[in-house]
Amino acid sequence: MGRTADAIAEGVAIATSAARLAVKNHILVGTIAEDGVFDTEKYIADTREALRAMAEEAEESEKALNALRKRARGRHSDPVGTHDYRDRDVRNLKRRAKQSHGVAAKLREMMEDPEELGVIVEEARKAAWADVRHNLDRRLKVEGMRPDQDPDYERMREARMQALRLVDLQALSSEQRAKEKRRKKQQKAAEKESAKASKGASKGD
Repeated sequence: MGRTADAIAEGVAIATSAARLAVKNHILVGTIAEDGVFDTEKYIADTREALRAMAEEAEESEKALNALRKRARGRHSDPVGTHDYRDRDVRNLKRRAKQSHGVAAKLREMMEDPEELGVIVEEARKAAWADVRHNLDRRLKVEGMRPDQDPDYERMREARMQALRLVDLQALSSEQRAKEKRRKKQQKAAEKESAKASKGASKGD
């Protein structure tokens, strides 16, 4: 591969990684915060939009570089700033514009490829699961559970993972405490009202 091809491949790899991260976060939010289910089609659409945004960014970069190249052509004086390009920079600017064009073209090609989109979604799903497993392991260690002391730990691990459905244990615990606090408050209010009603009935007698 040549220098330009290498730069394009690197740019596409960075964009793909960013898309994967964005979709991973969508999966975590959608399944934890919004208590949803894993919808492959939805996350494929999210992936397509993430790639579209980065393709548009690369296209804007290409336009900006072409404008700088045109302005730099024929200028031979000393530059007064980092981005004050001169004629000697034209070749480099042209190459960078070509690289941006190549990245955008590849990303738009990926947007229309169901297989490519599916791969990114699957990688994002695995990354989301890895985050949850890490969180679960950390929580278990904090709470004193040692896997090597539990003979059923490995056998039941995947079952626990499935049951948790990507739930963040710390967030869930906080939510449960809040619910319990609200329940006790409501119960206390109900008991107070009941006591008032009983007292009123006694006076009436």
